[in-house]
Amino acid sequence: MVVWITGLSGSGKTTLCAALRRRLLAAYPKLVTLDGDAVRAAFGGDLGYSETDRLLQIKRIQGVVRLLAEQGLSVLVAALYAHPDLLSWNRTNLPDYFEVYLKADIDFLLGRDNKGLYTGARRGEILNVVGVDIPWHEPREADLVVDARSAGPSEIIAEQVIQALTARTGNRRAGIGMHPA
Repeated sequence: MVVWITGLSGSGKTTLCAALRRRLLAAYPKLVTLDGDAVRAAFGGDLGYSETDRLLQIKRIQGVVRLLAEQGLSVLVAALYAHPDLLSWNRTNLPDYFEVYLKADIDFLLGRDNKGLYTGARRGEILNVVGVDIPWHEPREADLVVDARSAGPSEIIAEQVIQALTARTGNRRAGIGMHPA
């Protein structure tokens, strides 16, 4: 199983991955979480944030996810850049792929801008911000779209993801959607 969570910076991807991990770990002891920032650091932080670097970053994540999934691990992914070609590759190449899009507009994210990313980008102080000066490619085929503005706490969203996984597979085992690896 691969659950790929995407959305703009600040939409709650990492927080949702953590909530899903807490809920799924007992049933999926071979569950791994990959966060875009952590993967970037694990590869030595050699990439910047240009669109070209973001493309390479996601390709790295895809390669690691595929390697882990081929070894029987279940993977939760939190990744920002959502180019349609990359998401299409995921659907074709990652087993039991399930895509979650945390939908949030810039105005909403400005209100939760803990890192000052959007404020700095709007002032021209920070470059290469997806949704500001790098185009945001809104996912068009997500298995679940969650409106981050009205979604509630991460535990509620995690339950929505689990229900959607369950509905997709018809599997009621342990209240989750896919068989453990």
